[in-house]
Amino acid sequence: MKNTKEILIIDDDSRNIFALSAVLKAKKYQCLSALSAAHGLELLNGNTNIGAVLMDMMMPEMDGYEAIGKIKSDDSLKNIPVIAITAQAMTGDREKCLEAGADGYISKPVNVDELLTLLNQLID
Repeated sequence: MKNTKEILIIDDDSRNIFALSAVLKAKKYQCLSALSAAHGLELLNGNTNIGAVLMDMMMPEMDGYEAIGKIKSDDSLKNIPVIAITAQAMTGDREKCLEAGADGYISKPVNVDELLTLLNQLID
């Protein structure tokens, strides 16, 4: 089965985590979640089975931009695809997320078909 890798959802809003998890689990993906970027980084460092990260870009303390920078600068994590998920859909936001190191970008509300297509492209 293609969906053996876990998807790590990092979002400070538990409702977003719940909604994304429900959709992904219905498509046979295994999900982990973190309510902060710091916790997400801890999970990444302790789990070699994470196939992709869905990163909320606007979080308190450490935002998605900083977290992506930390992931992409870590040799053991840099090859894990990170999809930026943000409510900010202004001109230039996509480019800003990709410049920060994100491998993909999706605006909220999340288009599930777009997300699944992106995950299938990015996960080995």
